[in-house]
Amino acid sequence: MSGAVAAIDCGTNSTRLLVARAGPSGTGLHTVERLATITRLGAGVGARGALDPAAIERTLDVLAHYRKVMDGHGVERVRASATSAARDAFNREEFFGAAADVLGTPPELLSGQEEADLSFRGATAELDPGQGPFLVVDIGGGSTEFAVGPGGGAPDGAISVDLGCVRMTEQFLHHDPPAPEELAAAISVAEAHLDDVVREVPATTGASLMVGVAGTVTTVAAVELGLAAYDRDRIHHFRLTRAAAEDVFRTLATEARADRIHNPGLEEARADVIVGGCCVLVAVLRSFQVAECLVSESDILDGMAASLLGA
Repeated sequence: MSGAVAAIDCGTNSTRLLVARAGPSGTGLHTVERLATITRLGAGVGARGALDPAAIERTLDVLAHYRKVMDGHGVERVRASATSAARDAFNREEFFGAAADVLGTPPELLSGQEEADLSFRGATAELDPGQGPFLVVDIGGGSTEFAVGPGGGAPDGAISVDLGCVRMTEQFLHHDPPAPEELAAAISVAEAHLDDVVREVPATTGASLMVGVAGTVTTVAAVELGLAAYDRDRIHHFRLTRAAAEDVFRTLATEARADRIHNPGLEEARADVIVGGCCVLVAVLRSFQVAECLVSESDILDGMAASLLGA
């Protein structure tokens, strides 16, 4: 018996896999393999209210590959989730049925609250509670989750809002590079959503440390670091200052995609939506007056894997 478990997140922008085992003495997580592929499952969902057949096919192809990876590691239990794009799509059951055939288990449709809870658990599991309370911000493709608390368990408060790199790009950023008025509109809408966050979960303004997770935040960190190749160890727990995030935003937002892809640290497949994600990130940093954020590679996947291991 290998004791390996797997967590799969079918997100709006990317589909990701974590294979893990219990850490030494049965505590924490030991990562066996971590993979991420941009599949853009949520492409056009905001306009159509449905998952595109081509997007479903792309995602299923990746899930088939992940199934082989899991089999190779002797994975015994799998937990798969779908989030914002699936929540917004009336035809999600079509995808869920096909995904279940590939994986052997159907994806769970997570609510925004459940997504926030799992991201918080994953991001704070290895942090010193003395640094808290923590505000975990998970900027995804279609939604952004905010969860606040001391860490080491469930958050004290959490909320999910309809902000994400794909959603913002499709709704507001129609030129290449985006026009200044498009950027201003995107940030203004983000700030309005953040007013809702503070009203619904006032504790979000009292956190000692903001922890940023998911592709937008890790990509901005990678660009700031100038990473020619992905390096999880350098990104994980990198402290991204607001000034640095603003600088990366200005650079990426003023370049056409053809030039933007040459920035070290930026995956080409993310180049068309990273500016939309940056609009959310800088709006959060400005609105919460955060001087720096701790970048975490541990996120919802870690939270799901831990739930399978009872960690």
